[in-house]
Amino acid sequence: MTQYSENTLKVAQQAFENLTHGMATGEWEPLLDMLTEDFTLWFPMAKFHGLNVGKERAREFFEYVSESFNPGLKLAGLDRVTSNETTAVFEFRDEGLLFGQPYKNRVAVSFDVRGDKICGYREYFGSDGKSY
Repeated sequence: MTQYSENTLKVAQQAFENLTHGMATGEWEPLLDMLTEDFTLWFPMAKFHGLNVGKERAREFFEYVSESFNPGLKLAGLDRVTSNETTAVFEFRDEGLLFGQPYKNRVAVSFDVRGDKICGYREYFGSDGKSY
């Protein structure tokens, strides 16, 4: 593994820790502090469907996540981490309440890394939300 890809994985792992902390607590500042000004976010549904650009749009998205999963979303397991020179993908299971209803899902998030910052985030999920 090259030093560059080791840095990518280290930065992405910190971003993932900040993401799961934000999911559980609603405290997003540690993750938001890691984002570049030209940050891009891709999400597959709802009012954030498609490409979203900028830190303020990211703040709106993560606040929406907290509102949707109040009182919080718990990481149920990290299944796989894959990385290359610029990107790391985390495949995991999460659970909680989605608008007050029981929720479980499998999710993959991809972090694009530039230096010590996150410049891109893509999220994918596929189960029906009722079971793993």
